[in-house]
Amino acid sequence: MKVNFIVCDDNVMTLKKVERIISRSMMGNKLAYKTHLFNDYNDKFMETLNSSMSNKIYILDIETPTRSGIDIARKIRFNDVNSVIIFLTGHEELGLTILKNELMFLSFINKYDDYEVRMTKSIKKALELLKVKNVVRFEERGIIYTICLDDVLYVTKDSVDRKSVIKTIHTEFKTYKTLSELNELFGDKFIRTHKSCIVNSDRVACINKIKRIIKFNNGETIDLLSSKYKKELRGIV
Repeated sequence: MKVNFIVCDDNVMTLKKVERIISRSMMGNKLAYKTHLFNDYNDKFMETLNSSMSNKIYILDIETPTRSGIDIARKIRFNDVNSVIIFLTGHEELGLTILKNELMFLSFINKYDDYEVRMTKSIKKALELLKVKNVVRFEERGIIYTICLDDVLYVTKDSVDRKSVIKTIHTEFKTYKTLSELNELFGDKFIRTHKSCIVNSDRVACINKIKRIIKFNNGETIDLLSSKYKKELRGIV
């Protein structure tokens, strides 16, 4: 899953500065993202607005040569109530107008009032509002893997080609990373249940310790539960 920052400002320097703020803000997490920059509300901007991409965070200038950011926000909210809108402007006097339009925006930031700090805080809050899924990315042998941890059920070891198999609700990935390396990369929610398996504890629906079967919340089951690791599963379900 990717966060899409859609930024429009008719000042090139402001655009570059906002791009740097976004880059710094995203550096501390593992979320995939893309920044879309526009200097006017032109046809390409409208194509992006009407696209099916998800997790949009709009950073809008109120006044550009051709259109008003307030009008653009109205268009956004006509069909989209989930995207986050941040206004960045030098027109402080338009704050009341925006409030009257009930555009469900996150923040109204004045370009001339220490806006870098406020923008950083607003981006952090926007990510919380989107409730985006936790994503890990790593590169291996020229291939970049982007995996949503919330979708991972379990990871096993393929004894034939000696790769780790990451099983998600949608598909599976194979990597030369060891289970221990993936366990460290994925975090505390992933628990060892067998020497050849780690599971996403958030995805475990029930455990049959007698038959040594783990059932996940999508109905899938595995029998990779050894007595050595039973204690690791306490308190999961």
